Amino acid sequence: MAEKVTVSIPHKLGKEEAIRRIKSGFAVAREKGGGMMNFADETWTGDQVAFNVSMVGQNAAGTIDIRDDHVVIDVTLPWLLAKMAEQAKVLIEKQGNRLLLGKK
Repeated sequence: MAEKVTVSIPHKLGKEEAIRRIKSGFAVAREKGGGMMNFADETWTGDQVAFNVSMVGQNAAGTIDIRDDHVVIDVTLPWLLAKMAEQAKVLIEKQGNRLLLGKK
């Protein structure tokens, strides 16, 4: 059974800068490719991006809602990856903090 993972990351960047950093992050991820995660596509609608990502041969879909002081990342993991939902949440938080806040 699929499982939804939600992560909220606070920031003080303002909405426009957060959007710029997220777009840049998608561009870098596509450019690198071939790693553990591959982003297939992204579709922007206002302050939200919908994306598809493949991880270890499994496809997942998600959205990122960008707000003035935080972003909300929702990813629906397929059954096989749902077993690793907590690990996925930690990875999403880590990557989101690195991208938005420059934290390691």
